[in-house]
Amino acid sequence: MVTTYQMDVNELTIEVLNSIKAAFKNKTINITVSEAFDETDYLLSTKANRESLERSMRELEEGKGIEFTLEELREKYGKL
Repeated sequence: MVTTYQMDVNELTIEVLNSIKAAFKNKTINITVSEAFDETDYLLSTKANRESLERSMRELEEGKGIEFTLEELREKYGKL
């Protein structure tokens, strides 16, 4: 089993640790701590990405977007 917890460091409590212990009872686990990756900053980090996202947002605001349910996306593109 793999579980990822993403939280503010100030939310880390003994209760969180106890829930991890309960979820992985009697198992050896690995704990890796890293600073959360800001996906928005990454997506806006290049001019091309920024322009593409801005264009897409404009198109949505203009009603040019196409709506799909999750099931429709899965049927069209496979498991997400």
